[in-house]
Amino acid sequence: MAKVKGAIVVDIEKCKGCEVCIPSCPTDVIDMAREVNGKGYHYAYMANPEACTGCSNCAIVCPDGVITVYRKKVKV
Repeated sequence: MAKVKGAIVVDIEKCKGCEVCIPSCPTDVIDMAREVNGKGYHYAYMANPEACTGCSNCAIVCPDGVITVYRKKVKV
């Protein structure tokens, strides 16, 4: 049986820190970084990467389209 493991990549320099992606994540993977990008915004990152299922909710709701979602099957 294969299990799906997900991962997200955030374009840090384009993220404006609107936090819309945080409540859209059913597994509480995303949080805001303490650091800021070149424009002075806190950006989203994977705070709990082990829990990501690759559902793509974060990428769908992102108004700027800065989140890319990857999924792969891992053997259990």
